[in-house]
Amino acid sequence: MPKASVKRSIECKKEQLINLVLDIEKYPLFVPFCINAKVYERKEKDNLLLIIADLTIGKGPFQDTYKSDVKFNKKENLIYVTNIDGPLKHLENKWHFKEKNKITEVSFEIDFELKNDFLNIVMTKSFQFALDKIADAFQKRAEKSFGKV
Repeated sequence: MPKASVKRSIECKKEQLINLVLDIEKYPLFVPFCINAKVYERKEKDNLLLIIADLTIGKGPFQDTYKSDVKFNKKENLIYVTNIDGPLKHLENKWHFKEKNKITEVSFEIDFELKNDFLNIVMTKSFQFALDKIADAFQKRAEKSFGKV
């Protein structure tokens, strides 16, 4: 199963970065390999924001859509994502946010397995590179949107 993690320090407020990550429908505008995004459900329950969303990921003729269950725990500043449907046998990713002196440290961990064994092998070899590209995109989007705080 491909696993990877990345950590970044971004000059913005924690709430701004969390809102950027939770604005799933804007992902196609700046996230590499994200072709489409659709939010089906968004509701609040106690200290949780619950979202059901589709992401279409791909490049060229290779595209797939997967449905995710996104939970944002407001007390812990943690976004936890699991798959519901699609080409993934298993998906678990976590975003954790900590702010200090107007700098937000975000850590992102992902663990997934595709239903296609051959693609799993391919993804394992290139996934850290792809994750770094995605992290770069979020960082650039945050810096462009929020500038210096």
